[in-house]
Amino acid sequence: MYAGGSLFLIAIGAILFWAVNYRVTGIDLHVVGLVLMVIGAIGLLFTLLSSVTMRRRIQ
Repeated sequence: MYAGGSLFLIAIGAILFWAVNYRVTGIDLHVVGLVLMVIGAIGLLFTLLSSVTMRRRIQ
């Protein structure tokens, strides 16, 4: 997952967590939004770490 995909997941998760008031039976959209934000943040962290280690290998 690249930085763009991670930021997309964070944005969709934030919208579900803070902006959606719709109720779906059997699904808590706030929890889904929180999970998407966490996954996006972890993906962004891994992307940044791999970018830093790749730069060190090149130099």
